[in-house]
Amino acid sequence: MVATSDIKTLRDRTGAGIMDAKRALEASGGDVDKAESALREKGLARAAAKADCATAEGVVECYVHAGSRIGAMVEVNCETDFVARTPEFRDLAHNLAMQVAAMAPLYLDDDDAPDDEARSPEEVCLLRQAFIRDPSRTVNDLVMDVRSRVGENVRVARFARFSLGE
Repeated sequence: MVATSDIKTLRDRTGAGIMDAKRALEASGGDVDKAESALREKGLARAAAKADCATAEGVVECYVHAGSRIGAMVEVNCETDFVARTPEFRDLAHNLAMQVAAMAPLYLDDDDAPDDEARSPEEVCLLRQAFIRDPSRTVNDLVMDVRSRVGENVRVARFARFSLGE
């Protein structure tokens, strides 16, 4: 028998449905951490299968740093307008805009960087940068986490950073 409090804890951590959380806890013998890992893997596998789906919906998020001297704009896309309105998706867009303002990436990923770029991809590519709120994760990890939570293809389309005087 799985405790209701464990199901609630797992749902809060992963965004999974009640029955998915219950099944994962039963399969893991009640271990919340193992169940969370299993649900994330399942979500990533489901999201990977949708990686080629069109992303025509989404949001444009703006962030202006205190003092109004630095700002950033990011476009994050998903498959449906329903997902674009979820808190997880909106938080992702906001965090990405803050990342762009703070870390000033030049390119979205390795494919956008020119061959003669001397700096490391971890410095100049947004998706390869360490996430400012949790340096143990990359920005791409953050995107993949949201992708697994919402069950849709999520991608960063473009971004821009503005700094007063530049």
